[in-house]
This record gives sequence, structure tokens and C-alpha cells, in this order.
Amino acid sequence: MDLALQGSLLDLGDPMTLGDLPGSLRRVELGAGAWVDVRPGWLVAGDELFTTLVRDVPWRAERRKMYDNVVDVPRLTKFYAGDERLPHPVLDSARDALSAHYREELGEPFVTAGMCLYRDGRDSVAWHGDRIGRSKDLDTIVAILSLGSSRTLALRPRDGGSIPGSTHKSLRFPLGHGDLVVMGGSCQRTWDHAIPKTSEPVGPRISVQFRVAGVR
Repeated sequence: MDLALQGSLLDLGDPMTLGDLPGSLRRVELGAGAWVDVRPGWLVAGDELFTTLVRDVPWRAERRKMYDNVVDVPRLTKFYAGDERLPHPVLDSARDALSAHYREELGEPFVTAGMCLYRDGRDSVAWHGDRIGRSKDLDTIVAILSLGSSRTLALRPRDGGSIPGSTHKSLRFPLGHGDLVVMGGSCQRTWDHAIPKTSEPVGPRISVQFRVAGVR
């Protein structure tokens, strides 16, 4: 698969490292127990990781029934269960660091890693919450590491409604190469998120989603 990073993202020989989490995350309270943490540039010099994932991950093109038709899912995917080996050691380090940082709030470690490959601006994911499994009824935390070209993560109250007491009707987070966004508390139950299509000339992006066991 020939999906290369834009020249502006070249790491120029810098070592790939994960930054600190304590003291560097900005939390946005969404109301009703939901929150989002943002950490720009958590992964530094991630070109090697991006290239490895594009090349080595067995990406899957899915099809899904929509009304009376079966359509292509507009992105490639791969899910790594807790007993599967991740395709790069820095992902193990990221999962361990997130588990350590959120241990008190989460109460359990991150276990799985879902991945999405957005090949260009036509690839997207529609409004949804990660509500399969325990997260349908219980609070959880989903951490997303973004790699490659910048794309917007949009959030809005579930089903386009409203959250009592919340000052936010919607939010948009531009996620760049190495950025981290973490959705926690009731966020998956009370808010929806999406990666909208764009007509802008954007390159490929990979999203790595760390979750606990029993949540999709």
C-alpha cells in the first residue's frame, strides 16, 4: 500500500519518543460526567511508526448494510484483541503509559487497540459512540493516538440533542501527527463523535484507539 506522509511531517532523524502525561493534558468538561483530555504532540517523531503501520498491519476493507444496499466502509480497519501482539513496541509503551496515568479514574488497564486508516479526505467515520459492551451502561475511557495528516475530531451531544447544564453544543478538535485525545467518564454514552469527510487535499491518517476489555 503506497500511502506516504507529506514532506512537512518528516522527522529529520529525531528519535521517536512519548512525552509526559501528568501536567501536560488539557481537560475539557462536557457536563453530565463527560470529559475530554487533549495532549498535542504526545508522540514525537512518529514517521517510523506511521510507515510501519501502513506496511505491516493487515488492513481490512469492510462492507456494511445500509438501508437496502451494502456499501463500502469509508476507511480501513484492524482490531487487536488483548492477546494479540501489537505491530510496533511504541504502541505497547503508549498503552502502558496511558494505563498508569488513568489507573485511578479507570480502575483497570487499557487492553485492546483498534486502528482506522483514513486514506484521504473521502474516508470518514459517521456520528457514533463506542457503546458496544460495558460502555453501553458504564463510564469508560477511550484514548486515541492520531498519526499522519491532520483531521478533525468532532463531538456533539448524543443523537444531536443537548446535555443539561453543559455549555458546549458541539466541539471540534484538529488532531495532528502524534496528538493524543482521551474521551472519558460518560462521554461514550452521552456524546457522539465523528471524523467528517473533507474536500481539502489531505493525506493519510491513522487513528489508534486504546480501550479496556469488553468495550468497542
